[in-house]
Amino acid sequence: MWNRVIGLIIKEILVFIRDPRTRFVLIVPPVVQMFVFGYAATFDLFRVSFCLYDENRTLSSREFISKFQGSPIFILKKEIFKDSLVREEIERKKALFVLHVDRRFDRDLSSGRSAKVQLIIDGRNSNTAAILSGYANQIIADFNADWIKKRGVGSVPSQISFRALYNPNLLSRWFIVPGLIAILTFVVSAMTIGLSIAREKEMGTFDQLLVTPLRPIEILVGKTVPGLIFAMGEATLILFAALFWFKVPFRGNVAILYLGLLFFLFAIIGIELAISSLSATQQQALFGVFFFLVPSIILSGFSTPIRNMPELIQYLTFLNPMRYFLVIIRGVFLEGRGLESLWDQFVPLFFIGLISMSFSWYLFKRRLY
Repeated sequence: MWNRVIGLIIKEILVFIRDPRTRFVLIVPPVVQMFVFGYAATFDLFRVSFCLYDENRTLSSREFISKFQGSPIFILKKEIFKDSLVREEIERKKALFVLHVDRRFDRDLSSGRSAKVQLIIDGRNSNTAAILSGYANQIIADFNADWIKKRGVGSVPSQISFRALYNPNLLSRWFIVPGLIAILTFVVSAMTIGLSIAREKEMGTFDQLLVTPLRPIEILVGKTVPGLIFAMGEATLILFAALFWFKVPFRGNVAILYLGLLFFLFAIIGIELAISSLSATQQQALFGVFFFLVPSIILSGFSTPIRNMPELIQYLTFLNPMRYFLVIIRGVFLEGRGLESLWDQFVPLFFIGLISMSFSWYLFKRRLY
């Protein structure tokens, strides 16, 4: 019995070693994902851009602001001079937060009262906003310690307040649940479309399908549409759950959300069809889908901000369809953004879809002929 078992083990090892596709799946995806997780999946903040709104403009306020400017974490992008620009800078993601120094800052410090400082944060990413609050509190504590040491003031000289736009209470589900529409739609379409052609090959029915009156383009459409329907149904189910179960506010237009979903599916379906066409078995297709799915989630900004990733990896995220769709989802849900402000997310999705669908069609035709 043990001889037979050992012989079977040796045979399976040899099969894995001799098959170049299996060798690729066993070696390359784990190495790539190790680097992706290691560098991209981080909750640390680096190079955080912020805007300054200093209504006090005194030596004391500049001394306080220098604490932020001297930190290796924060980068002052620009200084603004009116209230109306605060929301604009955050809405367009030009800055992660606006540091607002009250006009009575110096007077309150001199009189021994707590001087007010406000941090207006982009609350669309609740995890980042919470971490940022911790960093800001640490800087305030350092400033207070220096002030007391130099001037001998007995009370705490400055106090910071936080205000989060688009997610006032920093509820993580407002950030996570809309993003699940992208991830679970991706998974459903990958499990249906990504395995469809590989399943036909493995069962030996793909060649039988080719001798039917169906044309190649009809076969491709027939393989695509069911996955598209399932994915749209999954997205609708999550949308209802987000609205009625998790009580996530929806401030935008449903039509724009579904238009973005169609563009997103158009982009990823081409990639999934290409994976399925290149795979000889369902197992290979499953590994290929997994290899593409995990980095796509990590590099999308779903859990960790893209701005915190190394610069090279930030450039790679521009090839990721999920990056653009997450901006559309959260923009429609939390900000109520329209097509006029989201067109720059639709255009990359369209071109990625055009390229991926063309490539998958080329692989499909090469398989036929």
